Amino acid sequence: MLTRMSLDQPDRSAQLLTAAPTTLEGWVREFEPAQLPVLGRSVFEVEDWRSNEDQADAHLLAEFVSRDPLMTLKLFDHLARMRPGREDSIPETVIGCLLMLGIPPFFLHFAQLLTVDEHLDGHPEALEGLNGVLERSRRAADFALGFAVHRMDHDAQLIYSAALLHDVAEMLLWLRAPALAAEIARRQALDPQLRSIEAQRTVLHVSLPQLQKDLMARWHLPEALTALMDATASVGSAQARNVELATRLARHSQISWDNPAIPDDIRDIADFLQIGIEPARHLVMEIDS
Repeated sequence: MLTRMSLDQPDRSAQLLTAAPTTLEGWVREFEPAQLPVLGRSVFEVEDWRSNEDQADAHLLAEFVSRDPLMTLKLFDHLARMRPGREDSIPETVIGCLLMLGIPPFFLHFAQLLTVDEHLDGHPEALEGLNGVLERSRRAADFALGFAVHRMDHDAQLIYSAALLHDVAEMLLWLRAPALAAEIARRQALDPQLRSIEAQRTVLHVSLPQLQKDLMARWHLPEALTALMDATASVGSAQARNVELATRLARHSQISWDNPAIPDDIRDIADFLQIGIEPARHLVMEIDS
């Protein structure tokens, strides 16, 4: 039986897993997009625009929804639930989802949202770990969009969303089982040679990439989006390469730009964008600023 620990405010905060399910299916059952919290900024924006609903449109709402991976995931999931058996007709971008859903239905469904701070109340270490993944994901999305715009890719917004959600399973782990996420981080800190997947399988009994792949299938996210989130599903795709390079650079530069892996990242980005090393370095620094 799974053990759980209660938080200080059971009406608004969650019960967190402290022991890992023993199977992949057991993990999949623990996650439900409709119950996910979102960033406090998203809640503020929803309520602010709700009071000015006549002035709201899909483009304005997309500006804040697309900066919050959790809100983005909830939006895609809601559209999938609205169209059972027709998931292949779900738009592949946030703005497309908002246009299909409509403004009044958006405000009707996304009411009384739970914030991440409320969900993790009393667990500052969990909040810190989650915020690190969220910040990295936003930076990855910005890099991916910048690369896509440079390449004049007409699917730039799709690429942006794929990079934003690329590490969503890690976010969910910090939300649902932060003690286990912290244990993975501790083991890797003690042994820098330990591969992430090996640490994940030891602690969780599954790898996060496999868990994420199963979750995306269960939630019926758009196939084009999930393919870009899974490099193995888009071998040879320039768009998947865009996402991979952006997420890699965001991870390596998360703490500082002194990571020894960054020169290789810059070289690969330069090759991908067909520009010189110095222009590539200038581009990524400009995007990050």
